[in-house]
Amino acid sequence: MSMANQVSRRSLLGLAALGAGAGALGGCDDSSDTGGSGSGTLTWWHIATTEPVRSLYAGMARDFEAANPGTKIEVVPLENEAFKSKLTTVTQAGDPPDIFHTWGGGVLRQQAEAGLIKDLTTTIAPWKGSFNRTAITPYTIDGKDRAVAVDTGMVGFWYNRALFTAAGITTPPGTWTEFLAVVRRLKAAGTVPIALAGKEKWPGHYYWAYLAMRVAGLGGLNQAAKDKSFESPDFVAAGSHLADLVALQPFQPGFLAAGYATPDGQSATVANRKAAMELMGQWAPSSHVSTAADGKGLGADLGFFPFPVVAGGKGVATEVFGGGGGFAVGRDAPAKATDFLKFISTVERQRVLAAKGSMIPTVTGAEDALTDPQLQVVARTLAAATGFQLYLDQAYPPAIGAQVNDSVADLLAGKANPTQVVRAITEAARR
Repeated sequence: MSMANQVSRRSLLGLAALGAGAGALGGCDDSSDTGGSGSGTLTWWHIATTEPVRSLYAGMARDFEAANPGTKIEVVPLENEAFKSKLTTVTQAGDPPDIFHTWGGGVLRQQAEAGLIKDLTTTIAPWKGSFNRTAITPYTIDGKDRAVAVDTGMVGFWYNRALFTAAGITTPPGTWTEFLAVVRRLKAAGTVPIALAGKEKWPGHYYWAYLAMRVAGLGGLNQAAKDKSFESPDFVAAGSHLADLVALQPFQPGFLAAGYATPDGQSATVANRKAAMELMGQWAPSSHVSTAADGKGLGADLGFFPFPVVAGGKGVATEVFGGGGGFAVGRDAPAKATDFLKFISTVERQRVLAAKGSMIPTVTGAEDALTDPQLQVVARTLAAATGFQLYLDQAYPPAIGAQVNDSVADLLAGKANPTQVVRAITEAARR
């Protein structure tokens, strides 16, 4: 799940300065698969803090240990923000974990440039062909494979069918104008339209990013990044559309202080039927089960629809936004680290994650194991996508990604207008 807070993301800027020191400590472009202390223990940091994936990962670690006598895996599950903060600390010290979560993009690039991770190109070449090409793209930096993809997906609206029906809404909205009308109808029916984890910032950036895609198109986003300027009318318009939504006061009371996976956070608000929808990634259904008071989630009442199109915009409904998760290998990790990544990337284990873990697999041949009907919808939507955009707070260098999160959070809180948002992002890009 893409995500960042201001402190951890901006702290990652220090990674580039580690490049020279990293060469002395372990090499800036170690394409080999050797190293480590020889202790036989691997440290594995992941962000699967909820069930069932947390237990599935723990089981895979134990299975690998059984198949590799003398090797132990220290599994460290960390919540998103805690993970980013802790990872920043250890990478600035030049001591990354042996295996750790990554979303790819600009952050992974900085870690590679700082010599903090292994170049896996040669190591995974014999089995790289088993991966879905789209799934591995975020982890390929300048033609080199810097991480292994473990799941993939996209962001869209998850909604409560029963609450929609009670408000007289028979079909999900296909345009932004229709979406705003749905929000009004839900409010009129006494239902909170949208749950949002305003405290964590990353969920809010999804709205501006998707609107930017729908108005400016993927080409516009790519050009803005190259030009280091987001001050075009298209990006101001994206913010204006979001401001129109904010003006309707669609979010739950106290959303600015809400987390994502906390007992009273965004996921739980939807799971406990206190809000009609949320804009979230493919992990939402399993998160609902983990955060629901009854431990069940929405069941058959849960539905999914893609982000609406904007009239007159350059983007289309088949262009999707999101990403998955992968694992990078620390520069001093022993050879068993990449052996473990190969171990969890087999079709058999990817099928287990797909069937039981609510994850969309990255390995060809495992997709038919998906049993969740909503994830099947997401998988089909991904398969039909004509364009893909990685989370902006991961696709862009950390300073820009952090500013996107901060500025959009200010817009959602009524502290910034659309013009101020794009100006701040542009200034960050030009620093």
